[in-house]
Amino acid sequence: MSIERMILAIAGFFVFLSATLGYYHHVYWLFFTAFVGLNLFQSAFTGFCPMALILKKLGFKSDNATA
Repeated sequence: MSIERMILAIAGFFVFLSATLGYYHHVYWLFFTAFVGLNLFQSAFTGFCPMALILKKLGFKSDNATA
């Protein structure tokens, strides 16, 4: 799986998890949802994504179609 697809999967999981925790546990978990959304938004414009750096160090490869 490419880095780009892993980022989408991880971000989707984090948003789902934090929204669920915000609903059932404590509303402050929604700040984590906002953090993930803002990080995705800024990476669309700047190209900088901390999760991409982590995945690259773990050995995942970038998709050639988007590189």
